[in-house]
Amino acid sequence: MVHPPFPCTELNDVAIPPVLDTIGGTPMISLQHLTGPSDASVVVKLERCNPGGSIKDRPAWHIVRKAEEDGLLRPGGTIIESSSGNFGISLAMIGAARDYRVIIIVDPKATATNLAMLHAFGAEVIVVREQDDTGSYHKTRIALANRLHREIPGSFRPDQCFNPLNSQAHYQDTAVELVDRTGPALAAVVATVSTGGQLGGISRYLREHAPDVRMVGVDAVGSTVFGGESHAYLIPGVGLGWTPANLDDLSRLDSVYKVSDEDAFLACRVLARAEGILVGGSTGAALCVALRLARHHGADRSVALIAADSGERYLHTIYDDDWLSEHGLSLDTSPDELRRRVDRLVPFSVHPSQTANYRPELAGELDSPHAPVDERRSASVDERRSALVDERRSAAGSRPQS
Repeated sequence: MVHPPFPCTELNDVAIPPVLDTIGGTPMISLQHLTGPSDASVVVKLERCNPGGSIKDRPAWHIVRKAEEDGLLRPGGTIIESSSGNFGISLAMIGAARDYRVIIIVDPKATATNLAMLHAFGAEVIVVREQDDTGSYHKTRIALANRLHREIPGSFRPDQCFNPLNSQAHYQDTAVELVDRTGPALAAVVATVSTGGQLGGISRYLREHAPDVRMVGVDAVGSTVFGGESHAYLIPGVGLGWTPANLDDLSRLDSVYKVSDEDAFLACRVLARAEGILVGGSTGAALCVALRLARHHGADRSVALIAADSGERYLHTIYDDDWLSEHGLSLDTSPDELRRRVDRLVPFSVHPSQTANYRPELAGELDSPHAPVDERRSASVDERRSALVDERRSAAGSRPQS
């Protein structure tokens, strides 16, 4: 049984959509004060205008809707996910709208604001305190989510790290909106990376439909999505300890940059005071790179970046002087200081595929529902036998007829 969609409400012959139908179609604005007269325009796609407040509404709803269509998620079912940030909040919002139980696995880095939002939407929250071998919590969170999925009947795992529908959502919607709104003036698109959905989906669309547009990825200093040394960092919503499966072809990226916590947070604070736009830390990182690229393109071109969420979620961290001081970070909000830092930025790599940090065995090690059955530690004998039969049937069907 597929969960029926909610109908639009008719008011004076005007269709008023239900909340989930308002996901996507987010506005774009151009910056007025942070670029020079000979620079390309910097345009920002404001994903905070989604009903759940972030770009993660797009893949979350795309994945849940497909699960409903395929019978993987039935009315009254349970959604289980590992997320300390926006994806979990999006799922909690969708769960409330579609009447699902939602369990979100977080770690101690989850902010009080994010936890409050999860609880406000009625989600159940479990905090993982054991670090993985990279010093983060990603693997332990994912492993627990997968275990709960096996133990709770009728549950569904969106599995954003390993689910290809994550990048498909951005290929089908986000990228199309970007290209349609900016037109032939678009010179480059800048996007940050974590689970790889945005960067993977948008880069694929650009290579197929706008091959002259540069695709530039942004990671945090300390993350190893594109290789390099691993260490702790503070930028929320960016980075991973490996190259995610959704970023399946790094040759689609023209270059990648790594941005420090201090530079990203400075950019956020300058943007708020100079342009009146409040954004999260990942957008600050992307803004640094977008401003750098704008220097290399003329005033008749544009560089687009995605503002993944709003800064309201970070008022007690990024925008709090005491918090910044506690972490030894600059309190500067000067556009001139931002320009100096932007001018020092250089690509981490112009050949990202040569520095990739793929870990194909991770999906199986963490018992991801999207790993091949024969790689899953928890796969039953029946599941393995069924997979083997399917493989043999597929092989038989591909043999030429004599």
